Amino acid sequence: MSRTTVQVPTRVLVFGMTRADHTILPSEVIPVAEACGQSPDQIRSCLRRLVTEGLFLRRGSGRDAVYEATPAGLAAMGTTMERTRLAYVQDAAGRGWDRQWRLVGFAVPERNRSARDAFRERLLALGGSAVQGGLYVSPHPWHKDVRAEAERLGLADQVSLATTDDLEVGGERDPRELARRLWQLDDLASRYRRFTDTYGGIPAELTALRERHERLADATFLPLALGMAVAFSECFGRDPLLPPELLPRPWPGREARELTARSRRQALALRQANGLPPLFRLFDEAIEAIP
Repeated sequence: MSRTTVQVPTRVLVFGMTRADHTILPSEVIPVAEACGQSPDQIRSCLRRLVTEGLFLRRGSGRDAVYEATPAGLAAMGTTMERTRLAYVQDAAGRGWDRQWRLVGFAVPERNRSARDAFRERLLALGGSAVQGGLYVSPHPWHKDVRAEAERLGLADQVSLATTDDLEVGGERDPRELARRLWQLDDLASRYRRFTDTYGGIPAELTALRERHERLADATFLPLALGMAVAFSECFGRDPLLPPELLPRPWPGREARELTARSRRQALALRQANGLPPLFRLFDEAIEAIP
């Protein structure tokens, strides 16, 4: 099996080791990290940052330490899992749009810039795109999430919401062309194609291992799984997950997701150790829960 050259962020590894009860155990993370070329000091430093950022709370010390997700941490993980579920569900259905555009407008004074910036970042994280200053759009039914964020930031009285089936931007009204321009789909498609070009041979390599009756030790499985996950997340994290009706066809994002899920399942079947590995177990659960 060829090894990845992707630089692995420690944060991705640590989040990938989150247990089903939303805790992280350093005693579990460190052996996996070492197999992936990360040092215990890197893991401890990352965990301290997660606590400082308010995403986790530390209980206990030393080898008995347990890091529990805070409401903010749970929200971050929940968003990731929901995005994963949405992507694969839309891929399977081949549709997902009710032909309605959801608009969010806001006018927040400069004195409240920090809240305005946080609100803008949340809109982008939800898959929105800027139409112009202070006006964002999404094809997803996001008003509930937008309203909740506005209330959390104390901006509810400065935010306007609207829904329309007739959107024109710069003289363009065709939904697919609007999506291509607003979400820079050409660039995103190129990123997905580079991913599939790099990792497209993995299923064949795994099939060859199976035919030779060989197994994958975790010293091989874990670094490969982590490297591929990081490369995929660099594309997936930029993806607004637009409904299939708004995407070019064939859409390389769908191929990349199929490649990722297929490679993961094949590798798990060849793994020497029993049971699901601790690394990316939440991803495995999200994929297996999809009909």
